[in-house]
Amino acid sequence: MADRSDSGRRPHAGDAAAPGSRPSTRRPSTRRAVLGVVAGATILPLSGCLGLGGGGGIEAESLPEGGDDEVISNVETFPSEGVDHVRTGTEIEYDTRPPTSGPHYNGTLSAGFYEDTQPLGNVVHTLEHGAVVVYYGPDALTDESRNSLQAWANNHTSTWQSFVAVPYYYDDPETGFTLTAWRHMLGMDEYDAETVRAFCAEYLGRGPENPVR
Repeated sequence: MADRSDSGRRPHAGDAAAPGSRPSTRRPSTRRAVLGVVAGATILPLSGCLGLGGGGGIEAESLPEGGDDEVISNVETFPSEGVDHVRTGTEIEYDTRPPTSGPHYNGTLSAGFYEDTQPLGNVVHTLEHGAVVVYYGPDALTDESRNSLQAWANNHTSTWQSFVAVPYYYDDPETGFTLTAWRHMLGMDEYDAETVRAFCAEYLGRGPENPVR
């Protein structure tokens, strides 16, 4: 796993692995997120999974047991911030941006492509369930990347291994896309379906609450 560089730039797909690297123990600057929606609810996407079907291509292929080493060597790994449930609407401070673990609400997100930002308390709970959550910058989306993200979501809908795509909830993302799983993060300057596949192969369905792969 790749550690954060001295410059503070997040490792991302395409970087060379640092020799002798270790899981990151240094965290990005704390950001406070104000979170709030209906308690205990599962939120459904308003767009994305409609009309596309599972589709063919790489998104519909069975995942291998693990991801490609060249990709996974650049994944940043963080200590767990806990698994506590808090009341919906509680302000939560996460040590990473976007979050990769920590306190969360009772609600979760259904698999899908979301056009609106989602409550982080629900996003983090979905990560605990083994989801891969991809953040995207609307300006970075192309028709091809949007269709691919929607196809990933259509093909991975299980409660314990779902795929979710959401827009960034902040205005200055370091990369066009960021892949997250419980305690893991990888940035992509440009969309690459092979990188998404490697990340999913390594982490999808392997959340701490009920790992199924």
